[in-house]
Amino acid sequence: MSPIEDSPAGAARAGMEGMNATVVVGGRPLTPDDVVAVARGGAPVRLAEEAERALATARAHVEALAGAERPTYGVSTGFGALAVRHIPTDRRAELQRSLIRSHAAGAGPAVETEVVRALMLLRLRTLATGHTGVRPETASALAGLLNAGITPVVPEHGSLGCSGDLAPLAAVALALMGEGEVVDTAGTRRPAAEALRAAGLAPLTLAEKEGLALTNGTDGMLGMLLLAAADLRRLLDVADLTAAMSVEALLGTDRAFAADLQGLRPHPGQARSAARLRAALAGSAIVASHRGPDCTRVQDAYSLRCAPQVHGAARDTLAHAELVAERELAAAVDNPVVLPDGRVESNGNFHGAPVGYALDFLAIPVADLASIAERRTDRMLDIARSHGLPAFLAADPGVDSGHMIAQYTQAAVVSELKRLAVPASVDSIPSSAMQEDHVSMGWGAARKLRRALSGLTTVLAVEYLTAARALDLRAPLEPAPATAAARDLLRTRVPGPGPDRHLAPEIAAAEDLIRTGAVLDAIATHLEEQ
Repeated sequence: MSPIEDSPAGAARAGMEGMNATVVVGGRPLTPDDVVAVARGGAPVRLAEEAERALATARAHVEALAGAERPTYGVSTGFGALAVRHIPTDRRAELQRSLIRSHAAGAGPAVETEVVRALMLLRLRTLATGHTGVRPETASALAGLLNAGITPVVPEHGSLGCSGDLAPLAAVALALMGEGEVVDTAGTRRPAAEALRAAGLAPLTLAEKEGLALTNGTDGMLGMLLLAAADLRRLLDVADLTAAMSVEALLGTDRAFAADLQGLRPHPGQARSAARLRAALAGSAIVASHRGPDCTRVQDAYSLRCAPQVHGAARDTLAHAELVAERELAAAVDNPVVLPDGRVESNGNFHGAPVGYALDFLAIPVADLASIAERRTDRMLDIARSHGLPAFLAADPGVDSGHMIAQYTQAAVVSELKRLAVPASVDSIPSSAMQEDHVSMGWGAARKLRRALSGLTTVLAVEYLTAARALDLRAPLEPAPATAAARDLLRTRVPGPGPDRHLAPEIAAAEDLIRTGAVLDAIATHLEEQ
């Protein structure tokens, strides 16, 4: 499996037109496309006028509480299990610095730039609601960091997904203070203070409540959910295509995908996948060649016949996860929060369960999509089930091994994806002297989902590579226009059937065509109605 990357699928689409349009934060909920544009496309951001007014109003409430004798959590007290400690006025700036420094306690490799940018944007979104009580200049400083292309170095490990993604968000806040390390626009890792100076940005001195407001959110896990959803939506379309190629290669039928049969079980995802399969197979001379009364097979194997059911269930699971993400994009996640009447109230909205569950749910169909694709690939390599194809699609079976070990690679990845489908959100380790005694592990769910999507890309690439070779071996029968276009695109990077070659670069080339979206672009005109 390839390592976790900045974009497990579709990275090259970051440069699409419209991706660099300014994203306005505040006044309306962000859209998933907004998040992808900022995270992957480097789109600039600016605060809406409504957000600036909301920030000023909420800050006035916090400053009134800061001067009051009665302690208020996060304003004039310690944090977590130390909330019973009242902090005198002259030590509150020190309190904010200490909070960020102590919470920036992550470990491990740095997470991807796109994840950190998504996290920063989503934290800015919550600040802009006016429910966190930060000063307008603090929100502007975070926007300035995004617009300067300065990405704080955020270690992978440290978030329990409750009280927010504390350690990752603290690493971002640390950079705002001019401490820690960042990656600049040239990709160079350097001290934050140095990068801020070079960009003409001043380090922040945090005021009351701001340390909590910058760290108490589910922004990291939500950002990864939104990026994963964008990737999985494309990979589902690819899975429909590679399944169609395998159906042709295995002399399968498209009759099971008929709209009237699919309508007997009215799941929307199933209907969409079946329609895409029908469109991809339309006009196939291979499928037509065995439609007549001479065909003795009654029905295809499950991995072919049930593709709409499996792919469709994955689509419907994704739709649920996207609904969760949409609700989160309209949320204000902080503790305590500033209400319109000036009250500052503690709450539990920072708990990551809603997002963590959705992330875990998606890991299950990702594993299953890979599993059914691997079964289709294996059928093409087995002379007992491939209906006339040579063993392992080899040029000279015995001398050549063909795609034998490519299927081993698929099997190894599928096995790992099954392990990654084990939910993170059922785990909980109490922290903060038992004050924070149930946590979501949503960040962990997000990290494993990113790895799973990279694995699914690899598995689909092997099916794509194998099915294209099998279609060539069915000559002189011609595949459908859509599947032929996908095969012909691959042939610009990978030669057709022949003696054994170094196969790893060919798998990598197929992965690249999937990640960049090139394969979907190649068939788009043939599937316009889908």
